[in-house]
Amino acid sequence: MASALLAPLAAAAQPAETVVDVELVIAVDVSMSMDTDEQRLQRAGYVAAFRDPRVLGAIASGIQQKIAVAIVEWAGSTSQNVLVDWTVIDGADTAAALSDRLAALPLTRARRTSISSAVTFASGLFDGNGFRGMKRVVDVSGDGPNNQGELVTAARDRAVAKGIVINGLPFVTVPSGPFAMFDIPDLDLYYADCVIGGPGSFSIPVHDASEFANAIRQKLVLEIAGPL
Repeated sequence: MASALLAPLAAAAQPAETVVDVELVIAVDVSMSMDTDEQRLQRAGYVAAFRDPRVLGAIASGIQQKIAVAIVEWAGSTSQNVLVDWTVIDGADTAAALSDRLAALPLTRARRTSISSAVTFASGLFDGNGFRGMKRVVDVSGDGPNNQGELVTAARDRAVAKGIVINGLPFVTVPSGPFAMFDIPDLDLYYADCVIGGPGSFSIPVHDASEFANAIRQKLVLEIAGPL
């Protein structure tokens, strides 16, 4: 009898989830193949994007008019770090606060490139995060293919089976330098075939440093305001 009475109380004690239009994990490559200039441009692109009126307009166009964002840095199979934990963006003030916080954080680098581990780690962040979004998205950016851990397709397919969409932002550059052995010239095709997945998934390749800011902004607008 007592256990029957306690069950409803336990259920009632569970915290309510905050409903948002999108739960978005931004997974950023910080492997050694990303030189410091690329990292600065990547960071600056996200800092600027969360202040951009077009991104703010995309958020305001949603039913809930708010999204939840987490930002992860990743490299090898054991190198994943939550740079910014789940944060609600519901207007210019909260977006600017995230932008300022991101701009103040130091840049880091680590060895190897495990997109599969990054996808698996990012996908796990949705579990018990306190939010319920109409879309759940993992946004993977990087400048090289998977060279450590399991197959990318296996991690991607598990995430998609959980209802998560994987989008990509590949940095397509001419392979050079000490880590060129891990690079491929057609990274955009690799991302399209092996990384992205789920309904409406897409990849926006970056071919030149001048394209970073626009590509990041365009990607965020599509992820936030695009079709379910």
